[in-house]
Amino acid sequence: MAPIDHYINTIIERGADEAREDGSAVIEARHLLLGMATLRDADTRDAVVHEALASAGLDHRAIREALDKEYEHSLGAAGVSPATFGHLPEPSRSPERPSQLGASAKLALERGFSCVARKKDLRPGHLLLGVLRAEAGTVPRALTLAGIDREGLMERLQRALAQETPA
Repeated sequence: MAPIDHYINTIIERGADEAREDGSAVIEARHLLLGMATLRDADTRDAVVHEALASAGLDHRAIREALDKEYEHSLGAAGVSPATFGHLPEPSRSPERPSQLGASAKLALERGFSCVARKKDLRPGHLLLGVLRAEAGTVPRALTLAGIDREGLMERLQRALAQETPA
C-alpha cells in the first residue's frame, strides 16, 4: 500500500471517530477536516496540511468551534435560538463508528483526487484542498463564520504543494 493510501485510511478512520462523537450516521467532509487536524505532528507526510491549517489558526479545537458556531447559525436561520433553550443536549453517540462516507466527504475526496493527473502524485495537501474547495456546505459556512480567508488558505496550500516533492 502506498503512503497516500495509509493517509487516506487514517483520515477516514479519524473522521469516523469524529462522526461518532457528533452522533452522525455517516462520515462527512467536516469529519475528514477534523480528522486531518488530529494528525498534527503525527507524521511528516501531513506537514503541509498541518502548516496550512496552522497558518489560518486552525487546529482541532478551532475547527470544532467554527463548526459549532455554524451549527448555531444554521439553527438561527431556521428560527431556533440556542439561547432560548439554554444549553443544547450533547449528540447521542452511536456505539459503532460510522463506516460510510456521506456525500460531502465523497465529493471532497473526488475534488482532492482531481488535483493531480496520477494517483502517485497525490499528497495529503491535495485532500485538504478537496475539502476546502467546496463552494457550499457546512465546511465553507463554518470557515466563513470563523473569519477564515478560505481563498487565501487554498492559495498558500497550492504554493506549498508546488514546492513539495512527492513521496
